[in-house]
Amino acid sequence: MTTTDLPLAPTSTGCCGPAVTEAADPERARELARTFKALADPTRVQLLAIVAAQTGGEACVCDLTEPVGLSQPTVSHHLKILVDAGLLAREQRGRWAYYSLVHGALSQLATSLTEAAPHS
Repeated sequence: MTTTDLPLAPTSTGCCGPAVTEAADPERARELARTFKALADPTRVQLLAIVAAQTGGEACVCDLTEPVGLSQPTVSHHLKILVDAGLLAREQRGRWAYYSLVHGALSQLATSLTEAAPHS
């Protein structure tokens, strides 16, 4: 069958699925936007990947500055944004802060867009 042999007429059920009649909850949309905004920065994505790859699933802020080539205050700022977005957890141990992935945060984010819209 060539492209000229394909049927061009729509089927009796139409060409598209049912239209969504309700928008996502505005509060949930704001939460998702904050999380996606946190991931919109390449340094934050890199930091998240570094923490995820660490043995034991956590990393000290002192070990994160060199891989991204930024100062400790700048790295701490990026990490705070990831914590505020619910992607990382922070634990203070003496002078240093240790960061770990929030269990299930990334998988929840992966399915969040379909969950944000009401289902009929």
